[in-house]
Amino acid sequence: MTMQNTSEQKLSQEFETEFLQVENESHMHNVAPGSESHFKVTIVSPCFDDQMLIKRHRMVNHTLQQELQQIHALALHTL
Repeated sequence: MTMQNTSEQKLSQEFETEFLQVENESHMHNVAPGSESHFKVTIVSPCFDDQMLIKRHRMVNHTLQQELQQIHALALHTL
């Protein structure tokens, strides 16, 4: 299973997602073909209601803590 699929699965299980998109943006960086090092996550969830931005990011980072050991960059859009 790819890092993208694993991340999508974990996030969809952890949060009541209204929208979830995990994009592998590694191809836009100077990395080897097929790399999984740069990701962008856009996630909309009622779990984020009344939560400050830093709290929302921490919630996602906690869910993906194992994946973050292998990811170089993670852009988060938590709504």
